[in-house]
Amino acid sequence: MSPRGQQAARASTQTPSPTPQQPAVRRPTVQDVAREAGVSPSTVSRALHTRGYASPAVRARVQAAAERIGYVTDHNARNLRSRTSTSIGVLISDLRNPFYADLAAGIEEELRAAQYQMVLVNDDGDPAEELRAAETLLAMRVPGVIVTPVTAKCPQLLQDNGVHVVCADRELGRSKGDVVLSDNKAGARELTGHLLNLGHTRIGLLIDETKWSTGAGRLAGFRAAHLDYLVDLDEDLIAYTSFDAGAAQATTRKLLNDHEVTAIISANNVLAHGALAELKDRRVKIPRQISLAAYDDVPWMSLVQPSLTTVDQSTVEMGRSCARLLLARIRGELPPQRRIVRVPARLIVRGSTGPAPR
Repeated sequence: MSPRGQQAARASTQTPSPTPQQPAVRRPTVQDVAREAGVSPSTVSRALHTRGYASPAVRARVQAAAERIGYVTDHNARNLRSRTSTSIGVLISDLRNPFYADLAAGIEEELRAAQYQMVLVNDDGDPAEELRAAETLLAMRVPGVIVTPVTAKCPQLLQDNGVHVVCADRELGRSKGDVVLSDNKAGARELTGHLLNLGHTRIGLLIDETKWSTGAGRLAGFRAAHLDYLVDLDEDLIAYTSFDAGAAQATTRKLLNDHEVTAIISANNVLAHGALAELKDRRVKIPRQISLAAYDDVPWMSLVQPSLTTVDQSTVEMGRSCARLLLARIRGELPPQRRIVRVPARLIVRGSTGPAPR
Protein backbone atom coordinates (compact mmCIF):
# COMPACT_ATOMS: atom_id res chain seq x y z
CA MET A 1 0.00 0.00 0.00
CA SER A 2 1.31 3.41 -0.89
CA PRO A 3 2.18 5.87 1.92
CA ARG A 4 -0.82 7.95 0.92
CA GLY A 5 -3.12 4.89 1.17
CA GLN A 6 -1.67 3.97 4.60
CA GLN A 7 -2.30 7.51 5.82
CA ALA A 8 -5.92 7.39 4.58
CA ALA A 9 -6.49 4.02 6.27
CA ARG A 10 -5.15 5.33 9.57
CA ALA A 11 -7.41 8.39 9.30
CA SER A 12 -10.49 6.24 8.66
CA THR A 13 -9.90 4.19 11.84
CA GLN A 14 -9.39 7.18 14.09
CA THR A 15 -12.27 7.94 16.50
CA PRO A 16 -13.72 11.38 15.80
CA SER A 17 -13.13 13.85 18.59
CA PRO A 18 -16.25 14.47 20.68
CA THR A 19 -18.15 17.69 20.13
CA PRO A 20 -17.75 19.89 23.18
CA GLN A 21 -21.01 20.12 25.12
CA GLN A 22 -22.53 23.36 26.27
CA PRO A 23 -22.32 23.71 30.04
CA ALA A 24 -25.67 23.24 31.76
CA VAL A 25 -27.30 26.51 32.73
CA ARG A 26 -28.01 26.66 36.46
CA ARG A 27 -31.40 28.12 37.23
CA PRO A 28 -31.70 30.39 40.26
CA THR A 29 -33.31 28.69 43.26
CA VAL A 30 -35.43 29.81 46.21
CA GLN A 31 -32.25 29.83 48.29
CA ASP A 32 -30.64 32.25 45.82
CA VAL A 33 -33.62 34.58 46.09
CA ALA A 34 -33.48 34.35 49.89
CA ARG A 35 -29.81 35.39 49.94
CA GLU A 36 -30.47 38.23 47.49
CA ALA A 37 -33.44 39.54 49.51
CA GLY A 38 -31.96 38.89 52.94
CA VAL A 39 -34.83 36.67 54.12
CA SER A 40 -35.40 32.98 54.80
CA PRO A 41 -36.36 30.50 52.03
CA SER A 42 -39.75 29.96 53.72
CA THR A 43 -40.42 33.69 53.53
CA VAL A 44 -39.60 33.59 49.82
CA SER A 45 -42.11 30.78 49.32
CA ARG A 46 -44.83 32.70 51.12
CA ALA A 47 -44.05 35.93 49.29
CA LEU A 48 -43.92 34.46 45.78
CA HIS A 49 -46.55 31.75 45.99
CA THR A 50 -49.28 33.71 47.84
CA ARG A 51 -49.69 30.87 50.35
CA GLY A 52 -49.31 32.14 53.90
CA TYR A 53 -48.64 35.65 55.16
CA ALA A 54 -45.89 38.01 54.03
CA SER A 55 -46.09 41.74 54.61
CA PRO A 56 -46.48 43.93 51.50
CA ALA A 57 -42.98 45.38 52.01
CA VAL A 58 -41.35 41.95 52.31
CA ARG A 59 -43.36 40.63 49.36
CA ALA A 60 -42.19 43.57 47.20
CA ARG A 61 -38.55 43.08 48.27
CA VAL A 62 -38.63 39.36 47.51
CA GLN A 63 -40.30 39.87 44.13
CA ALA A 64 -37.71 42.51 43.19
CA ALA A 65 -34.88 40.16 44.19
CA ALA A 66 -36.39 37.31 42.16
CA GLU A 67 -36.64 39.58 39.12
CA ARG A 68 -33.01 40.76 39.48
CA ILE A 69 -31.56 37.26 39.48
CA GLY A 70 -34.05 35.82 36.96
CA TYR A 71 -35.82 33.38 39.28
CA VAL A 72 -38.81 31.57 37.74
CA THR A 73 -41.16 29.43 39.80
CA ASP A 74 -40.94 25.72 38.97
CA HIS A 75 -44.64 24.84 38.98
CA ASN A 76 -43.99 21.17 38.17
CA ALA A 77 -41.79 20.74 41.24
CA ARG A 78 -44.37 22.49 43.41
CA ASN A 79 -47.13 20.26 42.06
CA LEU A 80 -45.13 17.11 42.86
CA ARG A 81 -44.39 18.28 46.39
CA SER A 82 -47.93 19.34 47.20
CA ARG A 83 -49.67 16.62 45.11
CA THR A 84 -51.86 19.35 43.64
CA SER A 85 -51.57 22.18 41.13
CA THR A 86 -52.33 25.86 40.70
CA SER A 87 -53.32 25.17 37.11
CA ILE A 88 -56.95 24.96 36.03
CA GLY A 89 -57.97 23.04 32.92
CA VAL A 90 -60.29 24.67 30.39
CA LEU A 91 -61.71 22.44 27.64
CA ILE A 92 -63.53 24.24 24.83
CA SER A 93 -65.04 23.13 21.54
CA ASP A 94 -63.76 25.64 18.96
CA LEU A 95 -61.25 28.38 19.72
CA ARG A 96 -61.88 29.96 16.29
CA ASN A 97 -65.44 30.75 17.32
CA PRO A 98 -65.56 34.16 19.05
CA PHE A 99 -67.99 32.77 21.64
CA TYR A 100 -65.43 30.31 23.00
CA ALA A 101 -62.61 32.83 22.79
CA ASP A 102 -64.63 35.29 24.89
CA LEU A 103 -65.58 32.55 27.34
CA ALA A 104 -61.89 31.64 27.80
CA ALA A 105 -60.98 35.32 28.22
CA GLY A 106 -63.45 35.71 31.09
CA ILE A 107 -62.19 32.53 32.76
CA GLU A 108 -58.54 33.56 32.46
CA GLU A 109 -59.23 37.00 33.91
CA GLU A 110 -60.64 35.55 37.14
CA LEU A 111 -58.03 32.80 37.42
CA ARG A 112 -55.14 35.22 36.98
CA ALA A 113 -56.52 37.47 39.71
CA ALA A 114 -56.59 34.44 42.02
CA GLN A 115 -52.99 33.43 41.12
CA TYR A 116 -54.04 30.36 39.11
CA GLN A 117 -52.87 29.47 35.60
CA MET A 118 -55.20 28.42 32.79
CA VAL A 119 -54.37 25.33 30.71
CA LEU A 120 -56.48 25.80 27.59
CA VAL A 121 -57.30 22.84 25.34
CA ASN A 122 -59.30 23.06 22.10
CA ASP A 123 -60.92 19.65 21.46
CA ASP A 124 -62.71 20.67 18.21
CA GLY A 125 -65.94 19.18 19.52
CA ASP A 126 -64.48 15.67 19.17
CA PRO A 127 -65.52 13.29 22.01
CA ALA A 128 -62.32 11.24 21.72
CA GLU A 129 -60.13 14.34 21.84
CA GLU A 130 -62.12 15.61 24.81
CA LEU A 131 -61.47 12.40 26.78
CA ARG A 132 -57.76 12.43 25.90
CA ALA A 133 -57.53 16.01 27.12
CA ALA A 134 -59.29 15.06 30.36
CA GLU A 135 -56.77 12.27 30.94
CA THR A 136 -53.89 14.70 30.35
CA LEU A 137 -55.35 17.16 32.88
CA LEU A 138 -55.71 14.34 35.41
CA ALA A 139 -52.02 13.54 34.97
CA MET A 140 -51.24 17.20 35.67
CA ARG A 141 -53.12 16.93 38.99
CA VAL A 142 -55.29 19.95 38.28
CA PRO A 143 -57.80 20.57 41.09
CA GLY A 144 -60.53 21.76 38.74
CA VAL A 145 -61.68 21.86 35.11
CA ILE A 146 -64.13 24.08 33.22
CA VAL A 147 -65.53 22.30 30.16
CA THR A 148 -68.02 22.92 27.37
CA PRO A 149 -68.85 19.20 27.25
CA VAL A 150 -69.35 17.23 24.07
CA THR A 151 -70.40 14.08 25.96
CA ALA A 152 -71.21 13.34 29.59
CA LYS A 153 -68.21 10.99 29.81
CA CYS A 154 -65.66 13.78 30.16
CA PRO A 155 -67.06 15.51 33.27
CA GLN A 156 -67.88 12.12 34.76
CA LEU A 157 -64.28 10.89 34.33
CA LEU A 158 -62.92 14.01 35.99
CA GLN A 159 -65.39 13.89 38.89
CA ASP A 160 -64.73 10.19 39.47
CA ASN A 161 -61.08 11.10 39.99
CA GLY A 162 -61.77 13.83 42.53
CA VAL A 163 -61.54 16.83 40.19
CA HIS A 164 -64.03 19.68 40.60
CA VAL A 165 -65.91 20.35 37.35
CA VAL A 166 -67.97 23.26 36.07
CA CYS A 167 -69.83 22.71 32.79
CA ALA A 168 -70.10 25.92 30.77
CA ASP A 169 -72.76 26.88 28.22
CA ARG A 170 -74.40 23.46 28.13
CA GLU A 171 -75.63 20.68 30.37
CA LEU A 172 -75.67 17.05 29.30
CA GLY A 173 -78.04 14.61 30.94
CA ARG A 174 -78.21 14.53 34.71
CA SER A 175 -74.79 15.87 35.52
CA LYS A 176 -73.62 15.90 39.13
CA GLY A 177 -71.42 18.93 38.64
CA ASP A 178 -72.02 22.65 38.69
CA VAL A 179 -73.27 24.38 35.53
CA VAL A 180 -73.12 27.95 34.22
CA LEU A 181 -75.58 28.67 31.43
CA SER A 182 -77.01 31.50 29.42
CA ASP A 183 -80.73 31.85 30.11
CA ASN A 184 -81.40 30.34 26.69
CA LYS A 185 -85.17 29.96 26.94
CA ALA A 186 -85.74 33.53 28.14
CA GLY A 187 -83.39 34.98 25.52
CA ALA A 188 -84.95 33.09 22.61
CA ARG A 189 -88.43 33.90 23.89
CA GLU A 190 -87.68 37.62 23.95
CA LEU A 191 -86.03 37.55 20.51
CA THR A 192 -88.95 35.66 18.94
CA GLY A 193 -91.42 37.96 20.70
CA HIS A 194 -89.64 40.96 19.18
CA LEU A 195 -90.34 39.62 15.68
CA LEU A 196 -93.91 38.59 16.47
CA ASN A 197 -94.53 42.07 17.83
CA LEU A 198 -93.38 43.44 14.45
CA GLY A 199 -96.14 41.43 12.74
CA HIS A 200 -94.11 38.37 11.64
CA THR A 201 -96.19 35.21 11.87
CA ARG A 202 -94.07 32.94 9.66
CA ILE A 203 -90.66 32.86 11.28
CA GLY A 204 -88.07 30.28 10.29
CA LEU A 205 -85.79 28.91 13.02
CA LEU A 206 -82.36 27.69 11.96
CA ILE A 207 -81.04 25.35 14.67
CA ASP A 208 -78.28 22.76 14.81
CA GLU A 209 -78.98 20.63 17.86
CA THR A 210 -81.56 20.19 20.61
CA LYS A 211 -80.09 17.33 22.67
CA TRP A 212 -77.97 19.78 24.66
CA SER A 213 -79.56 22.23 27.07
CA THR A 214 -78.38 25.14 24.87
CA GLY A 215 -80.36 24.24 21.76
CA ALA A 216 -83.23 22.74 23.74
CA GLY A 217 -83.65 26.00 25.67
CA ARG A 218 -83.63 28.14 22.55
CA LEU A 219 -86.17 25.93 20.82
CA ALA A 220 -88.35 26.04 23.93
CA GLY A 221 -88.16 29.84 23.98
CA PHE A 222 -89.13 29.99 20.29
CA ARG A 223 -92.19 27.85 20.97
CA ALA A 224 -93.13 29.75 24.14
CA ALA A 225 -93.16 33.10 22.34
CA HIS A 226 -95.66 31.80 19.77
CA LEU A 227 -97.92 30.72 22.64
CA ASP A 228 -97.49 34.13 24.27
CA TYR A 229 -98.72 35.88 21.12
CA LEU A 230 -101.37 33.23 20.28
CA VAL A 231 -99.70 32.60 16.91
CA ASP A 232 -99.84 29.09 15.46
CA LEU A 233 -96.39 27.63 14.95
CA ASP A 234 -95.74 25.88 11.63
CA GLU A 235 -93.37 23.05 12.61
CA ASP A 236 -92.06 22.89 9.04
CA LEU A 237 -90.39 26.27 9.60
CA ILE A 238 -88.02 24.75 12.19
CA ALA A 239 -85.03 23.92 9.99
CA TYR A 240 -82.44 21.56 11.49
CA THR A 241 -78.87 21.79 10.25
CA SER A 242 -75.30 21.12 11.43
CA PHE A 243 -72.88 23.42 13.24
CA ASP A 244 -71.26 24.70 10.07
CA ALA A 245 -71.78 27.93 8.10
CA GLY A 246 -71.82 26.12 4.74
CA ALA A 247 -74.43 23.64 5.91
CA ALA A 248 -76.45 26.49 7.41
CA GLN A 249 -76.41 28.32 4.08
CA ALA A 250 -77.66 25.21 2.27
CA THR A 251 -80.40 24.70 4.88
CA THR A 252 -81.45 28.35 4.56
CA ARG A 253 -81.63 27.91 0.78
CA LYS A 254 -83.96 24.91 1.15
CA LEU A 255 -86.08 26.73 3.74
CA LEU A 256 -86.59 29.69 1.40
CA ASN A 257 -87.23 27.46 -1.62
CA ASP A 258 -89.84 25.35 0.17
CA HIS A 259 -91.61 27.86 2.43
CA GLU A 260 -92.75 31.42 2.63
CA VAL A 261 -91.12 33.16 5.59
CA THR A 262 -90.85 36.81 6.53
CA ALA A 263 -88.15 36.39 9.19
CA ILE A 264 -85.36 33.98 10.14
CA ILE A 265 -83.83 33.36 13.56
CA SER A 266 -80.42 31.65 13.69
CA ALA A 267 -79.79 29.77 16.93
CA ASN A 268 -76.11 30.80 17.11
CA ASN A 269 -73.50 32.95 15.39
CA VAL A 270 -72.21 30.21 13.07
CA LEU A 271 -75.67 29.52 11.65
CA ALA A 272 -76.27 33.28 11.33
CA HIS A 273 -73.18 33.51 9.11
CA GLY A 274 -74.61 30.89 6.75
CA ALA A 275 -78.10 32.41 6.71
CA LEU A 276 -76.75 35.89 5.94
CA ALA A 277 -74.59 34.50 3.12
CA GLU A 278 -77.65 32.93 1.46
CA LEU A 279 -79.73 36.09 1.78
CA LYS A 280 -76.88 38.14 0.29
CA ASP A 281 -76.52 35.68 -2.61
CA ARG A 282 -80.23 36.05 -3.35
CA ARG A 283 -79.96 39.85 -3.09
CA VAL A 284 -82.74 39.84 -0.51
CA LYS A 285 -83.32 43.27 1.01
CA ILE A 286 -82.88 43.03 4.79
CA PRO A 287 -85.18 43.82 6.60
CA ARG A 288 -87.63 45.09 3.99
CA GLN A 289 -88.16 41.64 2.45
CA ILE A 290 -86.91 39.35 5.23
CA SER A 291 -85.83 40.15 8.77
CA LEU A 292 -82.81 38.28 10.16
CA ALA A 293 -81.97 37.84 13.84
CA ALA A 294 -79.61 35.61 15.78
CA TYR A 295 -78.84 34.29 19.22
CA ASP A 296 -75.26 34.92 20.44
CA ASP A 297 -73.85 38.37 19.65
CA VAL A 298 -70.30 38.43 18.23
CA PRO A 299 -68.33 41.41 16.84
CA TRP A 300 -68.99 40.89 13.12
CA MET A 301 -72.75 41.21 13.64
CA SER A 302 -72.47 44.91 14.44
CA LEU A 303 -70.13 45.54 11.49
CA VAL A 304 -72.24 44.20 8.60
CA GLN A 305 -74.92 46.30 6.90
CA PRO A 306 -77.53 46.22 8.19
CA SER A 307 -76.18 45.17 11.58
CA LEU A 308 -77.88 42.15 13.09
CA THR A 309 -80.45 42.08 15.86
CA THR A 310 -79.11 39.58 18.38
CA VAL A 311 -79.25 38.18 21.89
CA ASP A 312 -76.09 38.96 23.84
CA GLN A 313 -75.12 36.08 26.15
CA SER A 314 -72.62 38.20 28.15
CA THR A 315 -70.07 35.53 27.30
CA VAL A 316 -67.10 37.09 29.10
CA GLU A 317 -69.19 37.37 32.26
CA MET A 318 -70.23 33.74 31.78
CA GLY A 319 -66.54 32.81 31.80
CA ARG A 320 -65.94 34.86 34.94
CA SER A 321 -68.89 33.14 36.63
CA CYS A 322 -67.47 29.71 35.73
CA ALA A 323 -64.09 30.57 37.25
CA ARG A 324 -65.58 32.10 40.41
CA LEU A 325 -67.78 29.06 40.97
CA LEU A 326 -64.93 26.60 40.41
CA LEU A 327 -62.53 28.46 42.72
CA ALA A 328 -65.19 28.55 45.45
CA ARG A 329 -65.53 24.76 45.09
CA ILE A 330 -61.78 24.24 45.29
CA ARG A 331 -61.58 26.37 48.45
CA GLY A 332 -64.42 24.46 50.08
CA GLU A 333 -66.63 27.54 50.37
CA LEU A 334 -69.85 25.94 49.04
CA PRO A 335 -72.21 23.23 50.31
CA PRO A 336 -72.08 19.93 48.40
CA GLN A 337 -75.32 20.51 46.47
CA ARG A 338 -74.72 21.29 42.80
CA ARG A 339 -75.16 24.86 41.61
CA ILE A 340 -76.85 25.99 38.39
CA VAL A 341 -75.99 29.60 37.52
CA ARG A 342 -77.98 31.29 34.76
CA VAL A 343 -76.40 34.38 33.20
CA PRO A 344 -79.11 36.79 31.96
CA ALA A 345 -79.38 37.23 28.20
CA ARG A 346 -79.96 40.66 26.66
CA LEU A 347 -81.82 41.53 23.45
CA ILE A 348 -79.98 44.00 21.19
CA VAL A 349 -82.24 45.43 18.47
CA ARG A 350 -80.37 46.60 15.35
CA GLY A 351 -81.18 47.27 11.73
CA SER A 352 -81.74 43.72 10.43
CA THR A 353 -85.28 43.42 11.86
CA GLY A 354 -88.30 45.47 10.84
CA PRO A 355 -92.05 45.23 10.26
CA ALA A 356 -93.31 42.20 8.38
CA PRO A 357 -93.92 42.96 4.68
CA ARG A 358 -97.56 43.06 3.67
